[in-house]
Amino acid sequence: MKKILITGGAGYIGSFLTELLLENNFEVTVVDKLMFNEMSLAKACSYNNFNFIKSDVLDINNYKLELTKADFIIPLAGYVGAPMCRVNETYSKKINYEIISDICNLLSPNQNIIYPNTNSGYGVGEQNELCTEESPLKPLSGYAKWKVESEKKVMNRQNSISFRLATVFGIAPRLRTDLLVNDFVQRAVKDKFIVLFEPHFKRNFIHVRDVGYTFLHAINNMSTMKDNVFNMGLSNANLTKLELCDKIKQYLPNFYVNISDYENDPDKRDYIVSNQKLESTGWVPKVTIEEGIQELIKIYNLLKFNKYGNV
Repeated sequence: MKKILITGGAGYIGSFLTELLLENNFEVTVVDKLMFNEMSLAKACSYNNFNFIKSDVLDINNYKLELTKADFIIPLAGYVGAPMCRVNETYSKKINYEIISDICNLLSPNQNIIYPNTNSGYGVGEQNELCTEESPLKPLSGYAKWKVESEKKVMNRQNSISFRLATVFGIAPRLRTDLLVNDFVQRAVKDKFIVLFEPHFKRNFIHVRDVGYTFLHAINNMSTMKDNVFNMGLSNANLTKLELCDKIKQYLPNFYVNISDYENDPDKRDYIVSNQKLESTGWVPKVTIEEGIQELIKIYNLLKFNKYGNV
């Protein structure tokens, strides 16, 4: 039974990934301080092959022994997204870069890391040109900057993979409402309108469950995928913000989109992404953006209040 250590395993991606790995007979140890009082790992507690360490990821001595015994390390803990990182820039650097460096320094060469980077490091891409793994990285935010630096640290060692994740969407045991698709659908359900700034800005998207499946794919194919960087997103979902709203309107036709020319989006990212390299490994995503929108509509009709936003 291979041993997997996941930092931040109670979070949005980690809560689904933990259950997926347990179902596939891995021994999983999660390190998480539960900063949002999550109950997202309740189901995981029924597995004998699940272990939990309640700790801030920065307190590495609390999980150092388990870290050095793990076959795979998946460091998900972090301040995710530019708005959250601006709230506490000092802690953001520590959790998004410094602890990744510390973890890398503790590991033996034969241990494996699968690192969750972000494709926001591409910043602003060339018009109508797909960003590949060879494209220059031009991070615009502190968040993207430290993720890019962490990827460099991880990829300087052997037995490592870095995934540059598209903007994640959809439902997981620990829901987030502050991500772009999730936020837009919530506004469509609750407010029935949105004020859209710079609607031409493009993003790539990936469902949270597909992120989990991709990490499992990497574990099962580590020998052929290791020492590589991969973009991870839906190749048919390089969408402008307005195109995303149009997809939501297919299911919520009363959703009104007001385009504003008087304000600017503080997030200036604008790029389209090629996921061909990951697809060439046999990876096929399972969840479309349309399916994700429909499931989000269902859950927002169930929620009575918002307690899941990170910012």
